[in-house]
Amino acid sequence: MDQLIRQGRTGTQTEFANRLGLSVSRLARIIEYLKGIGAPLEYDRSRNTYYYEEEYSIQIKVDIQQLNYQQIRHISAGTCYFSKNISNAFFEH
Repeated sequence: MDQLIRQGRTGTQTEFANRLGLSVSRLARIIEYLKGIGAPLEYDRSRNTYYYEEEYSIQIKVDIQQLNYQQIRHISAGTCYFSKNISNAFFEH
């Protein structure tokens, strides 16, 4: 996302959403969120691209951790959806 914006290659909102594998409505929510936290993100209708009005970059950090049974139970608001003998299907391929 950040690279396409910096390069001025986002295209229209529909094209940008397609490039990112998102729905247009999801992309619109992300753009509004970014603007809400201060991203100087604008759209140029003559060039059909989003751009930053001033120096800015988006950095995303992903932290993957394996959860134990108690942590899963805690996240589930005290209700356990998995028995001790069933793997978490979210992580099964």
